[in-house]
Amino acid sequence: MTAKYVQVKSAGGTLEVVSRDVPEPKPGEVRVRVDACGICHSDSITVEGLFPFVNYPRVPGHEIVGTVDSAGAGVPQWKAGQRVGIGWYGGNCRRCEPCRRGDLVACQNPLIPGIVYDGGYAEYVVAPAEALAAVPDSLKSVDAAPLLCAGITTFNSLRNTGAKPPDTVAVLGMGGLGHLGVQFAAKMGFHTVAIARGADKAKFAHELGARHYIDSTREDVAVSLQKLGGARVILATVTDADAMSAAAGGLGYKGEFVVLGVPGRPIQISAGGLVMQRQSVRGWPSGTSIDSEDTLRFSEASGVLPIIETFPLEKATEAYNRMMSGKARFRVVLDMKT
Repeated sequence: MTAKYVQVKSAGGTLEVVSRDVPEPKPGEVRVRVDACGICHSDSITVEGLFPFVNYPRVPGHEIVGTVDSAGAGVPQWKAGQRVGIGWYGGNCRRCEPCRRGDLVACQNPLIPGIVYDGGYAEYVVAPAEALAAVPDSLKSVDAAPLLCAGITTFNSLRNTGAKPPDTVAVLGMGGLGHLGVQFAAKMGFHTVAIARGADKAKFAHELGARHYIDSTREDVAVSLQKLGGARVILATVTDADAMSAAAGGLGYKGEFVVLGVPGRPIQISAGGLVMQRQSVRGWPSGTSIDSEDTLRFSEASGVLPIIETFPLEKATEAYNRMMSGKARFRVVLDMKT
Protein backbone atom coordinates (compact mmCIF):
# COMPACT_ATOMS: atom_id res chain seq x y z
CA MET A 1 0.00 0.00 0.00
CA THR A 2 1.25 3.46 -0.90
CA ALA A 3 0.18 6.90 0.34
CA LYS A 4 1.03 10.59 0.02
CA TYR A 5 3.75 12.09 2.19
CA VAL A 6 5.19 15.61 2.26
CA GLN A 7 8.89 15.33 2.93
CA VAL A 8 12.03 17.44 3.11
CA LYS A 9 14.79 15.70 1.18
CA SER A 10 17.70 17.49 2.88
CA ALA A 11 18.40 20.22 5.45
CA GLY A 12 17.33 23.58 4.10
CA GLY A 13 15.39 21.92 1.32
CA THR A 14 11.83 22.40 0.15
CA LEU A 15 8.68 20.48 0.95
CA GLU A 16 7.70 17.99 -1.73
CA VAL A 17 4.74 15.65 -2.14
CA VAL A 18 5.83 12.06 -2.76
CA SER A 19 4.28 8.63 -2.87
CA ARG A 20 5.74 6.14 -0.37
CA ASP A 21 5.08 2.64 0.82
CA VAL A 22 3.13 2.73 4.07
CA PRO A 23 5.18 0.97 6.79
CA GLU A 24 3.81 -1.70 9.06
CA PRO A 25 3.87 -0.93 12.78
CA LYS A 26 6.54 -2.77 14.75
CA PRO A 27 5.94 -4.21 18.23
CA GLY A 28 4.94 -1.39 20.55
CA GLU A 29 3.95 0.89 17.65
CA VAL A 30 0.65 2.09 16.19
CA ARG A 31 -0.16 3.16 12.65
CA VAL A 32 -2.55 6.11 12.37
CA ARG A 33 -4.45 7.32 9.34
CA VAL A 34 -4.05 11.08 9.55
CA ASP A 35 -7.13 13.32 9.37
CA ALA A 36 -5.40 16.62 10.20
CA CYS A 37 -1.98 17.94 11.13
CA GLY A 38 -1.20 21.38 12.45
CA ILE A 39 1.77 23.34 11.15
CA CYS A 40 3.93 24.71 13.96
CA HIS A 41 6.87 27.09 13.85
CA SER A 42 8.94 24.26 15.36
CA ASP A 43 8.53 22.42 12.05
CA SER A 44 11.21 24.79 10.77
CA ILE A 45 13.67 22.69 12.78
CA THR A 46 13.23 19.97 10.16
CA VAL A 47 12.70 22.12 7.08
CA GLU A 48 15.68 24.38 7.76
CA GLY A 49 17.89 21.73 9.35
CA LEU A 50 18.28 23.47 12.72
CA PHE A 51 19.02 20.24 14.64
CA PRO A 52 22.10 18.29 13.51
CA PHE A 53 20.62 14.89 14.35
CA VAL A 54 17.67 15.06 11.90
CA ASN A 55 17.97 12.27 9.35
CA TYR A 56 16.67 13.02 5.85
CA PRO A 57 14.42 12.64 4.00
CA ARG A 58 12.03 13.52 6.82
CA VAL A 59 8.29 14.22 7.02
CA PRO A 60 7.56 17.14 9.41
CA GLY A 61 4.55 17.53 11.70
CA HIS A 62 3.79 16.99 15.40
CA GLU A 63 0.15 18.16 15.77
CA ILE A 64 -1.47 15.01 14.47
CA VAL A 65 -5.06 13.79 14.74
CA GLY A 66 -6.39 10.67 13.08
CA THR A 67 -7.73 7.16 13.59
CA VAL A 68 -5.88 4.00 14.52
CA ASP A 69 -5.33 1.93 11.41
CA SER A 70 -3.41 -0.98 12.92
CA ALA A 71 -1.33 -1.77 15.98
CA GLY A 72 1.81 -3.83 16.39
CA ALA A 73 2.30 -6.61 18.89
CA GLY A 74 2.16 -5.69 22.56
CA VAL A 75 -0.27 -2.78 22.17
CA PRO A 76 -3.48 -3.80 23.96
CA GLN A 77 -4.78 -0.27 24.69
CA TRP A 78 -5.34 0.94 21.12
CA LYS A 79 -7.74 -0.60 18.63
CA ALA A 80 -8.49 0.08 14.98
CA GLY A 81 -10.95 2.93 14.54
CA GLN A 82 -10.11 4.84 17.74
CA ARG A 83 -9.56 8.59 17.33
CA VAL A 84 -6.13 9.58 18.59
CA GLY A 85 -3.69 12.46 18.62
CA ILE A 86 0.10 12.72 18.69
CA GLY A 87 1.86 15.89 19.84
CA TRP A 88 5.42 17.06 20.46
CA TYR A 89 5.88 14.21 22.93
CA GLY A 90 6.33 11.23 20.65
CA GLY A 91 7.97 8.83 23.06
CA ASN A 92 10.97 8.80 25.37
CA CYS A 93 14.29 7.01 25.74
CA ARG A 94 13.53 5.49 29.21
CA ARG A 95 17.20 5.67 30.21
CA CYS A 96 18.17 9.30 30.89
CA GLU A 97 17.82 10.82 34.35
CA PRO A 98 14.53 12.69 33.68
CA CYS A 99 12.97 9.49 32.29
CA ARG A 100 14.19 7.45 35.25
CA ARG A 101 12.62 10.03 37.57
CA GLY A 102 9.33 9.91 35.69
CA ASP A 103 9.64 13.33 34.01
CA LEU A 104 9.12 11.94 30.53
CA VAL A 105 8.56 15.22 28.68
CA ALA A 106 12.02 16.37 29.82
CA CYS A 107 13.64 13.31 28.22
CA GLN A 108 17.13 14.20 27.05
CA ASN A 109 16.76 11.95 23.98
CA PRO A 110 13.16 12.72 23.00
CA LEU A 111 11.38 10.93 20.18
CA ILE A 112 9.78 13.93 18.48
CA PRO A 113 7.43 13.29 15.53
CA GLY A 114 8.55 15.09 12.41
CA ILE A 115 12.09 15.44 13.75
CA VAL A 116 13.30 12.08 15.06
CA TYR A 117 10.80 10.04 13.04
CA ASP A 118 8.35 10.87 10.26
CA GLY A 119 5.49 13.12 11.33
CA GLY A 120 2.02 14.10 10.25
CA TYR A 121 2.40 15.88 6.91
CA ALA A 122 1.17 12.62 5.45
CA GLU A 123 -1.77 10.30 5.05
CA TYR A 124 -0.28 7.84 7.55
CA VAL A 125 2.08 8.03 10.51
CA VAL A 126 3.62 5.30 12.68
CA ALA A 127 4.41 6.18 16.29
CA PRO A 128 5.20 4.51 19.62
CA ALA A 129 2.03 3.54 21.47
CA GLU A 130 2.92 5.72 24.46
CA ALA A 131 2.77 8.82 22.24
CA LEU A 132 -0.95 8.46 21.55
CA ALA A 133 -3.72 10.44 23.25
CA ALA A 134 -7.43 9.74 23.00
CA VAL A 135 -9.38 12.47 21.18
CA PRO A 136 -12.98 13.27 22.23
CA ASP A 137 -15.49 12.53 19.48
CA SER A 138 -17.05 15.99 19.68
CA LEU A 139 -13.83 17.80 18.72
CA LYS A 140 -13.22 18.27 15.01
CA SER A 141 -9.84 16.94 13.90
CA VAL A 142 -8.75 20.31 12.48
CA ASP A 143 -9.58 21.98 15.81
CA ALA A 144 -7.98 19.30 17.97
CA ALA A 145 -4.65 19.25 16.08
CA PRO A 146 -3.26 22.61 17.33
CA LEU A 147 -4.37 21.76 20.86
CA LEU A 148 -1.71 19.02 20.82
CA CYS A 149 1.07 21.63 20.77
CA ALA A 150 -0.03 25.23 21.31
CA GLY A 151 -2.94 24.05 23.43
CA ILE A 152 -1.12 21.67 25.72
CA THR A 153 1.80 24.08 26.12
CA THR A 154 -0.39 26.90 27.44
CA PHE A 155 -2.86 24.74 29.40
CA ASN A 156 -0.28 22.47 30.99
CA SER A 157 2.15 25.24 31.88
CA LEU A 158 -0.59 27.27 33.54
CA ARG A 159 -2.01 24.43 35.59
CA ASN A 160 1.47 23.58 36.86
CA THR A 161 2.08 27.03 38.33
CA GLY A 162 1.20 27.94 41.90
CA ALA A 163 -1.64 30.20 40.75
CA LYS A 164 -5.17 29.55 41.96
CA PRO A 165 -8.38 31.26 40.81
CA PRO A 166 -9.05 34.17 41.03
CA ASP A 167 -5.33 35.09 40.91
CA THR A 168 -4.20 37.45 38.17
CA VAL A 169 -2.70 35.75 35.13
CA ALA A 170 -1.22 37.86 32.35
CA VAL A 171 -0.69 36.40 28.89
CA LEU A 172 2.04 38.17 26.93
CA GLY A 173 1.23 37.92 23.23
CA MET A 174 -1.96 36.96 21.41
CA GLY A 175 -0.65 34.88 18.56
CA GLY A 176 -0.75 31.13 18.00
CA LEU A 177 0.02 30.34 21.64
CA GLY A 178 -1.34 33.45 23.29
CA HIS A 179 -4.87 33.38 21.86
CA LEU A 180 -5.25 29.95 23.45
CA GLY A 181 -3.49 30.99 26.66
CA VAL A 182 -6.01 33.81 27.20
CA GLN A 183 -8.91 31.41 26.69
CA PHE A 184 -7.51 28.78 29.04
CA ALA A 185 -6.72 31.30 31.78
CA ALA A 186 -10.21 32.79 31.58
CA LYS A 187 -11.97 29.42 31.55
CA MET A 188 -9.88 28.28 34.53
CA GLY A 189 -11.29 31.20 36.50
CA PHE A 190 -8.24 33.45 36.60
CA HIS A 191 -8.40 37.24 36.48
CA THR A 192 -7.00 37.31 32.96
CA VAL A 193 -4.95 40.11 31.43
CA ALA A 194 -4.00 40.06 27.74
CA ILE A 195 -0.92 41.96 26.57
CA ALA A 196 -0.23 42.71 22.91
CA ARG A 197 0.72 45.47 20.48
CA GLY A 198 -1.97 47.88 19.29
CA ALA A 199 -5.27 49.24 20.57
CA ASP A 200 -7.11 47.39 17.82
CA LYS A 201 -6.59 44.05 19.61
CA ALA A 202 -8.52 45.09 22.74
CA LYS A 203 -11.95 43.97 21.49
CA PHE A 204 -10.57 40.60 20.43
CA ALA A 205 -8.82 40.10 23.77
CA HIS A 206 -12.09 40.68 25.64
CA GLU A 207 -13.89 38.29 23.28
CA LEU A 208 -11.36 35.61 24.24
CA GLY A 209 -12.16 36.17 27.92
CA ALA A 210 -9.62 38.74 29.10
CA ARG A 211 -10.79 41.11 31.85
CA HIS A 212 -8.12 43.66 30.98
CA TYR A 213 -6.09 44.49 27.90
CA ILE A 214 -2.70 46.23 27.92
CA ASP A 215 -1.45 47.83 24.70
CA SER A 216 2.33 47.54 24.99
CA THR A 217 2.84 50.30 22.41
CA ARG A 218 1.10 52.88 24.62
CA GLU A 219 1.52 51.62 28.16
CA ASP A 220 4.35 50.53 30.41
CA VAL A 221 3.38 46.87 30.79
CA ALA A 222 5.05 46.40 34.17
CA VAL A 223 3.47 49.55 35.63
CA SER A 224 0.03 48.61 34.29
CA LEU A 225 0.25 45.14 35.82
CA GLN A 226 1.34 46.59 39.17
CA LYS A 227 -1.71 48.88 39.12
CA LEU A 228 -3.78 45.68 38.97
CA GLY A 229 -1.95 44.34 42.02
CA GLY A 230 0.83 42.50 40.21
CA ALA A 231 0.56 39.27 38.25
CA ARG A 232 0.69 35.90 39.98
CA VAL A 233 1.73 34.45 36.63
CA ILE A 234 2.97 36.00 33.40
CA LEU A 235 2.70 33.50 30.58
CA ALA A 236 5.25 34.69 28.01
CA THR A 237 4.18 33.30 24.63
CA VAL A 238 6.18 35.72 22.45
CA THR A 239 9.74 35.30 21.17
CA ASP A 240 10.73 38.94 21.71
CA ALA A 241 13.32 39.27 24.49
CA ASP A 242 12.66 43.00 24.88
CA ALA A 243 8.92 42.46 25.31
CA MET A 244 9.58 39.77 27.91
CA SER A 245 12.05 41.95 29.79
CA ALA A 246 9.59 44.86 29.82
CA ALA A 247 6.79 42.73 31.23
CA ALA A 248 8.72 40.90 33.95
CA GLY A 249 8.53 43.86 36.33
CA GLY A 250 4.79 43.33 36.49
CA LEU A 251 5.08 40.24 38.68
CA GLY A 252 3.53 40.42 42.14
CA TYR A 253 4.33 38.56 45.33
CA LYS A 254 5.51 35.00 44.56
CA GLY A 255 4.93 35.80 40.90
CA GLU A 256 6.06 33.32 38.26
CA PHE A 257 7.38 34.36 34.87
CA VAL A 258 6.78 31.32 32.67
CA VAL A 259 8.70 31.29 29.40
CA LEU A 260 7.01 29.46 26.52
CA GLY A 261 8.47 31.32 23.55
CA VAL A 262 12.21 31.04 22.90
CA PRO A 263 13.80 34.42 22.10
CA GLY A 264 17.08 34.74 20.25
CA ARG A 265 18.57 36.99 22.92
CA PRO A 266 18.73 36.84 26.74
CA ILE A 267 15.84 38.11 28.84
CA GLN A 268 16.80 40.82 31.34
CA ILE A 269 15.06 40.66 34.71
CA SER A 270 15.81 42.60 37.87
CA ALA A 271 16.98 40.39 40.72
CA GLY A 272 15.37 42.63 43.35
CA GLY A 273 11.87 41.26 42.97
CA LEU A 274 13.13 37.71 42.60
CA VAL A 275 14.79 37.95 45.99
CA MET A 276 12.54 40.26 47.99
CA GLN A 277 9.20 39.03 46.65
CA ARG A 278 10.16 35.38 46.13
CA GLN A 279 9.50 35.56 42.43
CA SER A 280 10.72 33.02 39.91
CA VAL A 281 11.49 32.58 36.23
CA ARG A 282 11.17 29.23 34.54
CA GLY A 283 10.47 27.58 31.24
CA TRP A 284 7.90 24.94 30.39
CA PRO A 285 7.79 22.31 27.62
CA SER A 286 4.53 20.85 26.35
CA GLY A 287 3.54 17.63 28.12
CA THR A 288 3.09 13.89 27.71
CA SER A 289 0.26 12.08 25.97
CA ILE A 290 -1.88 11.97 29.12
CA ASP A 291 -1.41 15.74 29.44
CA SER A 292 -2.68 16.00 25.86
CA GLU A 293 -5.77 14.05 26.86
CA ASP A 294 -6.37 16.41 29.78
CA THR A 295 -6.00 19.40 27.46
CA LEU A 296 -8.45 17.98 24.94
CA ARG A 297 -10.99 17.08 27.62
CA PHE A 298 -10.79 20.53 29.18
CA SER A 299 -11.14 22.15 25.76
CA GLU A 300 -14.17 20.02 25.00
CA ALA A 301 -15.82 20.87 28.32
CA SER A 302 -15.01 24.60 28.28
CA GLY A 303 -15.25 25.43 24.59
CA VAL A 304 -11.63 26.52 24.18
CA LEU A 305 -10.74 26.19 20.50
CA PRO A 306 -7.98 27.49 18.25
CA ILE A 307 -8.66 29.94 15.44
CA ILE A 308 -7.38 28.20 12.33
CA GLU A 309 -6.72 28.39 8.61
CA THR A 310 -6.85 25.09 6.70
CA PHE A 311 -5.06 23.81 3.61
CA PRO A 312 -5.11 20.46 1.78
CA LEU A 313 -2.05 18.22 2.04
CA GLU A 314 -1.06 19.01 -1.54
CA LYS A 315 -0.65 22.69 -0.56
CA ALA A 316 1.66 21.99 2.37
CA THR A 317 4.32 24.36 1.02
CA GLU A 318 1.81 27.21 0.79
CA ALA A 319 0.53 26.36 4.28
CA TYR A 320 4.02 26.25 5.77
CA ASN A 321 4.94 29.58 4.18
CA ARG A 322 1.73 31.10 5.51
CA MET A 323 2.65 30.01 9.02
CA MET A 324 6.23 31.26 8.70
CA SER A 325 5.03 34.65 7.43
CA GLY A 326 3.45 35.37 10.82
CA LYS A 327 0.26 36.51 9.10
CA ALA A 328 -1.87 33.44 9.84
CA ARG A 329 -4.82 33.78 12.23
CA PHE A 330 -3.72 31.93 14.25
CA ARG A 331 -2.83 28.31 13.58
CA VAL A 332 -2.41 26.64 10.17
CA VAL A 333 -3.74 23.10 9.76
CA LEU A 334 -3.43 20.54 6.96
CA ASP A 335 -6.85 18.96 6.42
CA MET A 336 -6.47 15.55 4.81
CA LYS A 337 -10.21 15.37 4.07
CA THR A 338 -10.26 18.31 1.65
